[in-house]
Amino acid sequence: MSQIGSYALLLALALSAYSFLVGVFALMWKGPGSEGLGETARRAGIATFGAVLLAAVVLVTAAFQDDFSIAYIAHHSNRDLSAPYKFAVLWSGQEGSLLFWSLLLAAYGFVLRLRHKTDQRLFAYASVVIAAVQVFFLLLLNQAAHPFAIITGTIPEDGNGLNPLLQYPEMVIHPPMLYLGYVGFTVPFAFALGALAMKYPGEKWIHITRRWTMVTWGFLTVGIFLGAHWAYSVLGWGGYWGWDPVENASLMPWLTGTAFLHSVMMQEKRGMLKIWNMWLVFITFWLAILGTYLTRSGVISSVHAFAQSSIGEWFKWFLALSLATFAFFFVKNMSHLKSEHKLESLVSRESSFLFNNLLFVLACFTVLWGTWFPLLSEYVQGTKVTVGPPFFNNVAVPVTLLLLLLTAVGPLLAWRKTSIESLRRNFLWPSIGGLTVGIIMLIFGVRPWNDVSYFYSLMAAVLATLVVLTVASEFVRGGRVIAGKSGQGLFPAMLHLWHRNTRRYGGYIVHFGVAVVIIGILGTPFNKDSEKEMGYGDKMTIGPYTLVCQSFTQDYNANFTSEWAVLNVFKGDQQITTMYPERRFYKASQQTQTFPRIYPTIKQDLFLVKDLYVVYEGKNEDSGKPIIKAHLNPMVPYIWMGLVVMIFGTITALVPNAAPVRVVSRARVEAAAPVGAGD
Repeated sequence: MSQIGSYALLLALALSAYSFLVGVFALMWKGPGSEGLGETARRAGIATFGAVLLAAVVLVTAAFQDDFSIAYIAHHSNRDLSAPYKFAVLWSGQEGSLLFWSLLLAAYGFVLRLRHKTDQRLFAYASVVIAAVQVFFLLLLNQAAHPFAIITGTIPEDGNGLNPLLQYPEMVIHPPMLYLGYVGFTVPFAFALGALAMKYPGEKWIHITRRWTMVTWGFLTVGIFLGAHWAYSVLGWGGYWGWDPVENASLMPWLTGTAFLHSVMMQEKRGMLKIWNMWLVFITFWLAILGTYLTRSGVISSVHAFAQSSIGEWFKWFLALSLATFAFFFVKNMSHLKSEHKLESLVSRESSFLFNNLLFVLACFTVLWGTWFPLLSEYVQGTKVTVGPPFFNNVAVPVTLLLLLLTAVGPLLAWRKTSIESLRRNFLWPSIGGLTVGIIMLIFGVRPWNDVSYFYSLMAAVLATLVVLTVASEFVRGGRVIAGKSGQGLFPAMLHLWHRNTRRYGGYIVHFGVAVVIIGILGTPFNKDSEKEMGYGDKMTIGPYTLVCQSFTQDYNANFTSEWAVLNVFKGDQQITTMYPERRFYKASQQTQTFPRIYPTIKQDLFLVKDLYVVYEGKNEDSGKPIIKAHLNPMVPYIWMGLVVMIFGTITALVPNAAPVRVVSRARVEAAAPVGAGD
């Protein structure tokens, strides 16, 4: 098995190297036969996918066959590991995850090369860039992180087992989503670098890469949120985001990628920000590679990171080489990127996108600085100065509030210039709604003058309401125009409006989802927690809920032993549920893992929903009683609801537009339904 996998990786390296070298030669030569050479390079790139896929299949098969002669399988699997987690062995360790990265990159390249007739020359350039990146990762797999290395000496009868933190259903989905996002940003970067190198005329490369970028952004968004939900559901500290370095590594390309999705509309509509967009695409790709370096080099300590290894040097060289290559073509062809128009007014769509981009980049730089500061301080001063969540929150929270404000105001602004009267008229009712929510929060006891976190929570509620009402008003206002011209009812008219410009209204739905996520986050200052030893019949009260210990017990299976408490939950005199917080001991790895139990109180609190979050922390050795810790986290379920809305909006924006209905007055329609964030 190991020999087949090794030969497959060598073949993949040879094919990708051929695709790169011959592809470059065919692009530079342009003589007789260059097209034929270019076609062989394209086909070699396609064949690379088959070779990498074979290697991945061999590794997964070895995991299912318990082939512990392969060191990677021995270190990351065991006989009693269930089937889904044996499949997840592919990305659970250093070598396997790099193979998985190469597989996804080969798959993206496979699809791209099949679509080469869209624009053969531009796609040829993009294919060469992807092949170059593929060569780097395949060199890593063949030289520094070989997944098919054989164990020397006696072959173990059983493996060490999968990391207990990864033995959770979400971890079968979270890493693939995250990797699809990370790897996918190679495609828009490849098109951007190709367009820059060939001085591609017009903005067609932007149109070609739009869907690639949106799909990649969607995958990365899902990956980040699934990671947050995994941390919330497994780590047992009651939170979902701790500004861990590896969390930050996934957030940084998401921030710059989101900025690019917004600013690219200025290039499409007005021929502006061409230089800015080129650098945003490159930085997003570069940050994805930097995040991979952080995870695998051992330069940081994180619950998410892989073990320390020597491949960090490889990534340093690749990061430097990719920066030098992009900088060379940028300096060489910078004159090709001159803007066609200038900013005419601060009260305009262009200015909102510009400020939006600046805030995203500011947030990214803050996260980058805070993540690397401990390493920089150790290098300069000799002592490592850690940076905690307060540093990130001090910048991230105000920036997020400003971005929410721009998200609410942006759809109401016109290109070039917007009259103050028009802005006031369109913004009146959303403003009244936002202020009403703020007043209600003040009435119910939120005192922003007592704590800055309460002030931020109040502002987040007001601004999230502004976004929701702005999105709703755009649908209603445009729907009324369509209804007046077509004779449809308001709801069918809004549906038709949505189908007529899926990109615009899909963008609105994404913004609506972001507002729902912010509503979920704003409950953080009002979290409560309690901890107590609980024997039979003991009670613990948290908020309006009372936990009564019914019993605690143990269980055994081949993979792990477990112990848990049985807790009846009451609200007043009514029992609403029973919770079973658990603690497991995994036999193969000899590690312990806590599994909290979470109960969303949707039935009891429809709008002010809370999570009752209970952790079994073990037994007191002296008393023999289990130690139970409970958290009451307001509004958290809205975070996961918001993700669903965001993904629905992203999918909507990818759907082609339906044919528009005929209207008499185009000016009236444009005034009633101004171009939004998705257009």
